[in-house]
Amino acid sequence: MRKFKVVVTDWEYADLRFEEKVFQAYEEIELVPAQCRTEEDLIRVCQDADALINQYAPITRRVIESLQNCKVITRYGVGVNTVDLDAATEKGICVANVPDYCMDEVSDHALALLLSWARKVTAADHHVKNGVWDFKLTQPIYRLRERTIGLVGFGRIPQALAEKVKPLHLRVIAYDPFFPADVAKQKGVELVSLDALCEQSDFISVHAPLTADTKGLLGEKQFALMKKDAVVINTSRGPVIDEQALIAALEKGQIAGAALDVVEEEPIASDNPLLRMEQVILTPHVAWYSEESVAELRAKAAMGVADVLVFGEYPKYLVNHKVKEQGKLEASQPEARYAKLV
Repeated sequence: MRKFKVVVTDWEYADLRFEEKVFQAYEEIELVPAQCRTEEDLIRVCQDADALINQYAPITRRVIESLQNCKVITRYGVGVNTVDLDAATEKGICVANVPDYCMDEVSDHALALLLSWARKVTAADHHVKNGVWDFKLTQPIYRLRERTIGLVGFGRIPQALAEKVKPLHLRVIAYDPFFPADVAKQKGVELVSLDALCEQSDFISVHAPLTADTKGLLGEKQFALMKKDAVVINTSRGPVIDEQALIAALEKGQIAGAALDVVEEEPIASDNPLLRMEQVILTPHVAWYSEESVAELRAKAAMGVADVLVFGEYPKYLVNHKVKEQGKLEASQPEARYAKLV
């Protein structure tokens, strides 16, 4: 009997042990490792695949149209911007992500960036290690209590962050046009417009996914509305912020600083002005990472394939819900399977 061919299009891990462990329970699945970089690589390797597990390789319309048997594409991560969702939906291919694997990690990292900037931890560390013992170099530092944090997006991660800042007695507001205001209120968070968030916030933490609508969401207009002592934190995707507008706002003193885990071009270019700014904290897109989150991400991405190929169900973390209109699969009931993963 022909086995299901599952291609891992690309990965940056040392091995595929977590994926292999998931598929060991399903003899009908054959895991095929590949390190595709281009459309041509993907078309050559994947055209007869029944499923793809994807990290960064570009699953474009051209690639999707070449797929003869594919029923599901899962992605290592929350964002699915590497996959042409419209093309996949048109072809009846389910696209799934893993939206809950790093909620604690990213919300912890955003909080760490906030506290590090607010208490000038990295700046103070730099001065001391360079032989200067002078607290005045970190001035001004303001008390956190009763200041306002504005969350751009109010999905799983910013909701977790909102809970974590409550003991600090920060006021929490959020901008999310898709989130019910009454539910946000129950969580102690006021939903406001993006302009109002920019005007009122002392800290602005970005958690919006990268889409055509959110690219450059924070730009020149928004920075002009912000307080002069405002700090922008980004642990989502670099292009959600217009980076040139951010640099200009920092250079002109329109805002006080930024703490960024992501930038428009990664790795960051050596001539990027952000690297030379003392009021900017940078980390290398690491907010998602812990040993536990890596294991969870990879196991859940693999199980999303099994949902479809083995059980004939829509994947637990289906992204392109319109594909359900084609009625090819059963409703998803995978809780017991996922409970055993991590």
